[in-house]
Amino acid sequence: MICVVPKQRRLQISEEKGSTSSCLQEDKDRILPVHRPDKGGTIAIQTSRLRVNHFLVKFRPESIVMHYNVDVKPKLPGKHGRPQKISKFDLSLIREKLFSIDPARLPLGKTAYDGEKSIFSAVPLPEETFIVDVSRGEDEKSISYAVTLTLVNKLEFRKLKQYLCKEVFSIPRDILQGMDLVVKENPSRRTVSLGRHFYPTNPPLLHKDLHHGVIAIAGFQHSLKPTSQGLSLCLDYSVLSFRKRMSVFDFLRERIKGFNLKEFEHFRYDVENELIGLKVHVTHRRSKQKYTITKITKRNTGDLSFPKVDPEGHNSVQNVRLVDYFKEKWDTDIMYKDIPCLDFGKGNNIHYVPMEFCVLVDGQRFPKENLDWDATNTLKTMSLAKPKERQRAIQKMVESSDGPCGGGIIQNFGMEVNRSMTAVEGRIIGPPKLKLGDPSGKIMTVAPDRENCQWNLIGKSMVEGKPVERWGILDFTASGPFKGRLRTGDFIYNLINKYKKFGIYMNEPVLVEASSMRQLSSYDSLCHLLENVNDKAYRICRGRLQFLLCVMDRRDNGYKTLKWVSETKVGIVTQCCLSGLANNGKDQYLTNLALKINAKLGGSNVELNNSLPYFNGNDNVMFIGADVNHPAARDTNSPSIVAVVATVNWPAANRYAARVCPQFHRKEQILNFGEICLELLGCYESLNGVKPGKIVIFRDGVSEGQFDMVLNEELQDLKRTFRRSNYIPTISLIVAQKRHQTRFFPEGPASGNVSPGTVVDTIVIHPFEFDFYLCSHHGSMGTSKPTHYHVLWDEHRFTSDELQKLIYDMCFTFARCTKPVSLVPPVYYADLAAYRGRLYHEARIAVQSPDSVVSTSSSVISSSLSSAASVEQGNYRLHADLENVMFFV
Repeated sequence: MICVVPKQRRLQISEEKGSTSSCLQEDKDRILPVHRPDKGGTIAIQTSRLRVNHFLVKFRPESIVMHYNVDVKPKLPGKHGRPQKISKFDLSLIREKLFSIDPARLPLGKTAYDGEKSIFSAVPLPEETFIVDVSRGEDEKSISYAVTLTLVNKLEFRKLKQYLCKEVFSIPRDILQGMDLVVKENPSRRTVSLGRHFYPTNPPLLHKDLHHGVIAIAGFQHSLKPTSQGLSLCLDYSVLSFRKRMSVFDFLRERIKGFNLKEFEHFRYDVENELIGLKVHVTHRRSKQKYTITKITKRNTGDLSFPKVDPEGHNSVQNVRLVDYFKEKWDTDIMYKDIPCLDFGKGNNIHYVPMEFCVLVDGQRFPKENLDWDATNTLKTMSLAKPKERQRAIQKMVESSDGPCGGGIIQNFGMEVNRSMTAVEGRIIGPPKLKLGDPSGKIMTVAPDRENCQWNLIGKSMVEGKPVERWGILDFTASGPFKGRLRTGDFIYNLINKYKKFGIYMNEPVLVEASSMRQLSSYDSLCHLLENVNDKAYRICRGRLQFLLCVMDRRDNGYKTLKWVSETKVGIVTQCCLSGLANNGKDQYLTNLALKINAKLGGSNVELNNSLPYFNGNDNVMFIGADVNHPAARDTNSPSIVAVVATVNWPAANRYAARVCPQFHRKEQILNFGEICLELLGCYESLNGVKPGKIVIFRDGVSEGQFDMVLNEELQDLKRTFRRSNYIPTISLIVAQKRHQTRFFPEGPASGNVSPGTVVDTIVIHPFEFDFYLCSHHGSMGTSKPTHYHVLWDEHRFTSDELQKLIYDMCFTFARCTKPVSLVPPVYYADLAAYRGRLYHEARIAVQSPDSVVSTSSSVISSSLSSAASVEQGNYRLHADLENVMFFV
């Protein structure tokens, strides 16, 4: 069934041709995700009782919540007449003061604030302009603001009830967003918020001292989800490292080994490294203000003075010594005059405060990459909480006065949260039988282990092992420290012997090229080296190397440049390894190495013994995976990287080709999706002699709010492109989500994770759309995270059982390991390929001059939409010899 936005024409679907009418191209005929085709799956080898971190939310359908716009303007204009930007800290002070003016008409407890422009209220508020005077501290001058409240919307909860009861099919996002803000209001007031996460610090609910001025604090994130049981509050546990709230002096003693105030200059560099950028409160006066440390003064406190302006304007500007000012103004003596001061000033402004009067502000994140080994392990152990521990932590946070259910806020809006985790039944799907080889070349059937669904290759081999006749070694450890050097002879013997056990021929390497780790850091040197190796190998064996094994003595940023140059410029398949692991020569390590090499050479490591569920061998099916890799949060210029992968063989469907390209910064929509898929389609046709009649697309990395974009932009672009080529296959489109908070916990005394193959498709799934949770892997660490699959478009008319079994079976075909993975392989591979594209970009940036970096970044932003997909394509376009091989595994 295809759902259409209300008041819009229902689409007519031609099942025979697998196409929709041309009205899909019109904005007014936007489509919605398909509905569930049945009441859920039924196939199972066993069932299990589970608890899920969803808490049922009851609300009164007759409730109406008012949404007000908050306009805040200073009474006095900013400098030079420019609009004055008001910080979130000041906005929170203004809101507190405003609602203390007239609590009867402005009841704080019945409102929720987003920190910027919106207030949601359970009662009508006066639509007026209020003058609010706010001071950050007892000594600071008050600033007057004009605050205007304007009603912009009335949120009627009955509309959400209608959606949950399937009376309407268009999700009321405005109501969910308003309710979500109401649920976040209490933790926003009482905890440290970072993004969507909240961390109670006064006191922490769960914490561990990481020493050296750092503490690990457990927090939570939560969201409201429409589900089959009604509205659910989904809350999950998270952990972050923070700097402790302590005096600046104590923090420096904890952070800097041997720190001594009497020898301050000896430690200046370390002090600046630790303090600049941090926020502090001051103790010499009462103030709520948070100050950011911008610099450490060059001169000592006793030598500092500053120009003091007479506020009345009667006297001229005069310099005042800092120690005299603090004695006169605050009746405070500065004890430590022989060390520098902190400066909070911006630009040319100065704002000196002695360190002895400064205390670190609560909730300042400490980068986990800067933790020492012990602290990293402690944080990791706390983060990877076992299921029972995680379940207890979640329950504790739901019941906490600092949590979303505390403070009486949600009750004021007519909402009530059941404090018990929702009970669900999980069905466990049986693992498929697998096809492997044996050393004699025969095909054998293997049943994975029932408990963890793993298998091993002892006495077995790959289904199709590619003989290795032409390979080489590029040894970057040859001129390094002796203990880090590759023992070349031993390693070659061990790897060839491992291949021999698999029954696969592996020749001696064509060449072993000695190099150094220094060459990894030079783009020109690396290009020259790889081209020379390529040419030398061709002269020796009259053919191209099948792969080049690159050995390093440590992880190095030059890895990025190596991959970029070899895969886009030279056209060599590379396999990297560390000399320490290679020298140890452990059997499992050599097996994993052989699996990756075989996949890169076009071999087949494992296949399903039977054909994929739903499809038969004559169907000619292509599976597509698509992902977008975005730059880090603080990177404001770099492009987003698109990767699309597709199967090129059938019926095994375990070999993939990939395309990688850049696009606009943080743009989630895949531009020219149809053209990319058409290119991959050509690869499939050239290898199989026929185009696939059926296509299944798995899209990664999109939230529910982006489903419309995937359906009505990406999918429609694909269909238009195919139609222009007179090609009309049947298509299904499924989103695979890993970034969600849902977790399942076995009931009873069992302390482990849910079993591989566990499916949940009742109670906590969407009220009527086609989605389910599948935990396809064995969780050996922490608490397993299921993948949430959501079907947006389905011309194959899958039943729940058919699609769940199809995806689960595909998870056994991942090339790099001998166990099922947590994510369907097309998406997993797309993620790997997109990450590889990110490495290309970082390598390119590293070798460019600052001027060229700026010009490249600006070109990414300023390019027109039509040319966005081709921005810097030459830097990402795979070499022709690698376009259709699995270089990314």
